[in-house]
Amino acid sequence: MCGLANLIKFVQVEYKKINIDDISFLKKVIGVDFVFTDEEKLVEYSHDETEDLSYPPEVVLKPKTSDEIADILKYCNAENIPVTPCGGRTGLSGGSLPIYGGVALSTERLNTIIEIDERNLQATVEPGVINQVFRDVVSEKGLFYPPDPSSKGSCLLGGNLAENAGGPRAVKYGVTKDYVLNLEVVLPTGEIIWTGANVLKNATGYDLTALMIGSEGTLGIITKIVFKLIPLPTKDITMLVPFTSAEKACEAVSAVFRAGITPSALEFIERDATLWTLKYTDIELQIEDEIQAHLLVEVDGNDMDVLNKDCERIAEVMELFECGEILLADSESQKNKIWKLRRAIAESVKSNSIYKEEDTVVPRAELAKLLKGVKEIGEKYGFKSVCYGHAGDGNLHINIIKGEMSDENWNNKLDFGIREIFQLTKSLGGTLSGEHGVGLVQKNFMDIVFSEKELELQKGIKQLFDPNGILNPGKIFI
Repeated sequence: MCGLANLIKFVQVEYKKINIDDISFLKKVIGVDFVFTDEEKLVEYSHDETEDLSYPPEVVLKPKTSDEIADILKYCNAENIPVTPCGGRTGLSGGSLPIYGGVALSTERLNTIIEIDERNLQATVEPGVINQVFRDVVSEKGLFYPPDPSSKGSCLLGGNLAENAGGPRAVKYGVTKDYVLNLEVVLPTGEIIWTGANVLKNATGYDLTALMIGSEGTLGIITKIVFKLIPLPTKDITMLVPFTSAEKACEAVSAVFRAGITPSALEFIERDATLWTLKYTDIELQIEDEIQAHLLVEVDGNDMDVLNKDCERIAEVMELFECGEILLADSESQKNKIWKLRRAIAESVKSNSIYKEEDTVVPRAELAKLLKGVKEIGEKYGFKSVCYGHAGDGNLHINIIKGEMSDENWNNKLDFGIREIFQLTKSLGGTLSGEHGVGLVQKNFMDIVFSEKELELQKGIKQLFDPNGILNPGKIFI
């Protein structure tokens, strides 16, 4: 476990340790083949993609049905055994880490696309379906599910809901919550409920569907999802725009929207992010010495003439901010190369150095101020940062690089620098996380964006759903 883990505050909670009788019961519920207690499997389910944090469970369970999950939760609630839901474990907030041991409950086997309703543009799926698999299946029918996080090839839809995942196309199409109509949820006490209805409008009581999305598995376990779909855009154009100033690139972002254009994607990539990615991949791209940042811009639709006019207008806007020569992707392979560059950044940063990623979000017009402030805070505390992200919706991923920073400062002082970054973010009208969630690693900073009363209300909701505190304990709140 990295030194930063020592800074995470834990509330001392006494949970029951799992014994042989518990294991015997769980095997009866889901079958011997889907209950795992071997060290290899426990280690596998002890971590996600959050730097190097590791918390092994006492047992890994892989149920297949809602009823099996209901029996598991009812038993664990009665026996005071903590249950941590998990899926693809691609998260970046520690949300699926079983910090108190107990049960790691995987939804991997709930992986059926139950129905695609082409008449109503809806789909009913289980939470263990991989994001990209679902997107591919619906696209074959001329339909579109837009949320596409960087881990789309391995992340599961249930986890996307738990963290309200976004992706590059959120700027035009929205995030996960914008496509969820209804949910089947198993509560910690074992009851199975539906949160809404399969309709586009619903003004009937409190919105339990919205409450579940982004709750990080702390209120219930999602077992079925009803998604809204839209028609698939048939055409797109991709541009890569270089800038000699990273702040100018950020300033250009909001100008594009003020010009009346809404791209399907608008991504910011700092120079070091590009260079590191080129170093650790087979992508070939010439970067001039004076270039400090790029904007990746995509427009999509069904009329190529309209898209070409949009690109012309975007180019005019970019020139006002001293951009360099714009690369217009003229083939599918060139588009894929540009997008491969963007999607490979996270892994490239990870390969280059010990790092810590923060997921800030501000109103898009404040992006330049955020970037400038991050660099100033880095100088103050002695760390470098590599920044990139979904600039079109103000979402900046800040990768704090250890580099030459001493172990002592990395372990004991970095937390103060991160707090200043979040305070800056809040002052600009932003918040802690745009799409990665709070989980374990951000919970110490919740006091920056929420008052004591606001946190009290959220904790009250948790208490109502999960009175014994068995479901994903230790997340979101201190």
